[in-house]
Amino acid sequence: MDFPELAARTRRFRHGAPRAVSVADDGSRVVFLRSAGPTDPTDALWLLDVDTGEERLVADPAVLLQEDADRLSPGERTLRERLRLSVSGIGSYALDSAGRVAVFVLGGRLFRADLIHGDVVEVAAAGPVLDPRPDPTGQRLAYVTDAAPGIRRGELRVVEYDGTDTMLAGEDAGVIWGLPEHVAAEEFDRFRGYWWAPDGRSVLAARVDESRLDRWHLHDPAEPATAPTTVAYPRAGGPNAEVSLHLLDLDGGWVDVHWDRETYPYLTAVHWTDGGPLITVLRRSQQHGLVLAVDPRTGETQVHAELADPRWVEPVPGTPAHLPDGRVLVGGELAHDGYDARCLFADGTLLTPPSLYVRRVVGRLPAHPGAGPADLLVEATEGEPSEQHLFRVRTTVGGGMDSRRITTDAGWHVAVVGGDVLVVGSASLDHPGLRWTVWRGDREVARLRSFAATPPYAPLPLLERVTDRRLPAAVLYPEQHVSGRRLPVLLDVYGGPGHQEVLAARSVWLERQWWADAGFAVVVIDNRGTPGVAPSFEKAIHRRMADMVLTDQVEGLTALADKHPDLDLGRVAVRGWSFGGWLAALAVLRRPELFRCGIAGAPVTDWSLYDTAYAERYLGLPEDGADVYAHHSLVELAAAATSTTEQAPPLLLVHGMADDNVVAAHTLRLSAALLTNGHPHSVLPLTGATHMAAGGAGEHLLKLELAFLRTHLD
Repeated sequence: MDFPELAARTRRFRHGAPRAVSVADDGSRVVFLRSAGPTDPTDALWLLDVDTGEERLVADPAVLLQEDADRLSPGERTLRERLRLSVSGIGSYALDSAGRVAVFVLGGRLFRADLIHGDVVEVAAAGPVLDPRPDPTGQRLAYVTDAAPGIRRGELRVVEYDGTDTMLAGEDAGVIWGLPEHVAAEEFDRFRGYWWAPDGRSVLAARVDESRLDRWHLHDPAEPATAPTTVAYPRAGGPNAEVSLHLLDLDGGWVDVHWDRETYPYLTAVHWTDGGPLITVLRRSQQHGLVLAVDPRTGETQVHAELADPRWVEPVPGTPAHLPDGRVLVGGELAHDGYDARCLFADGTLLTPPSLYVRRVVGRLPAHPGAGPADLLVEATEGEPSEQHLFRVRTTVGGGMDSRRITTDAGWHVAVVGGDVLVVGSASLDHPGLRWTVWRGDREVARLRSFAATPPYAPLPLLERVTDRRLPAAVLYPEQHVSGRRLPVLLDVYGGPGHQEVLAARSVWLERQWWADAGFAVVVIDNRGTPGVAPSFEKAIHRRMADMVLTDQVEGLTALADKHPDLDLGRVAVRGWSFGGWLAALAVLRRPELFRCGIAGAPVTDWSLYDTAYAERYLGLPEDGADVYAHHSLVELAAAATSTTEQAPPLLLVHGMADDNVVAAHTLRLSAALLTNGHPHSVLPLTGATHMAAGGAGEHLLKLELAFLRTHLD
């Protein structure tokens, strides 16, 4: 079996590997999802007993569905079998605080698992279930359902322990309760729309009114009998969904949360612990925000911190949060007196040294004996942007800045924590996959087993920093490369904000090794705008994204060629997806003398048609800078291109026809502009493929791309 087929069957070697790991608050149990083998897509719910180190299967989707099918008539069984074949197991789950109860969805149906006794039961629901969550006490659960199929309408409902199901909030079509709006989930990583009170007696819920938004109708030609999917989309310069927060008591009480929603329309983060609810709100420009404490009795808010940046505010995940002593933890940036750092503050006091680039606050670690309050566990980078490590950060009042690195091996480390138990996931260039290790104090007590396939490659990219801007970069050669043999170059790009490609993790390089072994020197560069280096490095792209990003890619490539003489800059191709697709097309259209051909997957062809929060964050409002948007538009660039047909490098445009993020019609507009100007190109539509699924480049797509590159580089 060749690599593209193996990667497709194993979901890029993720089937069979533990994921969605969490720990009970008392540290007694580690809960996670894992399928049964390297080609099994059906994730089951598993539990590890920390005291014994033994794993136990809690909920097997195949068994649950079979038990249900045994009670059905033949006709009903056929329908359920079709459903089973369309379900990829348990996608996610949620726990109560003690880690005694887990709830999850399987085929739109609601299940509740008792993690102590092992019982798993289906809970009757009013309709297809979304985002179920038990209350912190484990006595009841809430979920969202769309009671009117085909119309986006979310009802927030609560189920008592005896099965009583009550609608807590719901309205007509176009108003959604308990789910995040598009920009919250897509651009602010807020994937929730409701939060339980710590005592389980009330819910803080978001109400989302999408009635003002433009409607896009997505129709996949592969499904001619299926009605188009209607998506309410907030495009740049247009209206956003109206989002408000409300405190809902289970006995019917209702309190509105008050803040200036006209000035601060974006609700980016919500945390509710014993200290009370904390929320973060941003202006539409995202250059100013507030951290607000909410009074759960009245809904009134009090400002705890202000966030400001002349470019855009970049909150730290895991903040805001209450520390045990009542102070409020906030993430921010230190950009004065020679500092250029992403840090943590407690009521304005700096907690982390400027040498740390803080990426996420994981949670609390027990303090060392006699050391005062609990420490923070933080994921951060210190010096080398391709690596992420775990740090223990002291929070003692007056204790100054005190952080200690926990992980020692080079690589990319993530973690979850509960009680005195720390679970560390480690990726490295030295081993495949993410290895999960369970620690209690300083003692390793278990490792989560992985049933994932072993990749056929052990890539060894050459990681470097190039140009005077010290851009993170890498070169990957064919496994049997002989020095002195000149190679065509594949510049594999993403380059977009919030995402890095040059990482010290083997999984990032597996597919790229296949490209290398096909006869290319693969080059990857993280340009300005990507995280991990410093805030100023990230934010230099503000309103001039195209020029900065492309300049860094070209200069980085040139610098690498000076150090690696086997890179043949007379034969360079560029390839990317999504933002990388835009960048690949931009490179071909702007720098035809360097790039011989390009592959652009799901490119953003016109930023004025992309969503508000993303486009406006980096380019500003369209009405304030129409020229900025025109300068970044591939359609405008294609229409104005001056290369003759003989000089113009060919482009392969690839797009999923069911893409719900970058609509395929936009790529067709680019094709029309290229056609008008005589620019050689091909369009490859992927029927049935969404934005992320198509970006996963299946086996046949990879081979088509390889054939395209060989045709135009040989």
